[in-house]
Amino acid sequence: MKEYKPILNVEEISPVLKKISIFAGISNVKLGKLIQYLKKAEYEDSEIIFEQGSAPTQIYIIKRGRVKLVEYVNYTPYQLFELGEGNCIGEASIIGIQTHEVTAVAKGNTEFIILPKKIFLEIFETDKELFCLLVLNIAKEVSKRLAKTDNLLLQYIDKYKHPD
Repeated sequence: MKEYKPILNVEEISPVLKKISIFAGISNVKLGKLIQYLKKAEYEDSEIIFEQGSAPTQIYIIKRGRVKLVEYVNYTPYQLFELGEGNCIGEASIIGIQTHEVTAVAKGNTEFIILPKKIFLEIFETDKELFCLLVLNIAKEVSKRLAKTDNLLLQYIDKYKHPD
C-alpha cells in the first residue's frame, strides 16, 4: 500500500489547486478548509497507481509528471490517453460508485495531490455547496474526456472504413 503524506505547505499548494479544474469556483475559505484533508504521493516511472477493476479509494490530481491510462481487453493492453499536470484520475469512479475502468500507470516520476474518497463523502455531509461544486467540476472533466474518446473512436472508424 502506497504511503500518502500530509500537505504541510498550504501557501505552496493553494496556487496549484486554483489552476486545477475540479477546484474551479471554490472560494479561498472553502479551499483552505479542503487543503487540510488533502494528501500527497509520489510514484516512480511505470509504477501502477490503480488497476482496472479495483475499487476507487481516492481522486488523484496530477501535480507533476504524466499518467498513462490503459484498458485491458482480453488481456491485451490498449493505451487510451496520457494525462499531465492539472488533470485528475479516479474521479469518475468515485462519483460513479464503480470500479476503475482503466489501469493508471505513472510515466516518469509523478507527484499527486490526493483527495481520499472518505473525505469526499464527508464533504457531502458537512458542506453541500462545496460537494456540489466538486461534483459539477468532476462531471465537466468526465464530459471533456468522453468527447475526446468519441473523437478517437470516430478516427478509428474512419481509418477502418478508408484504409491508406
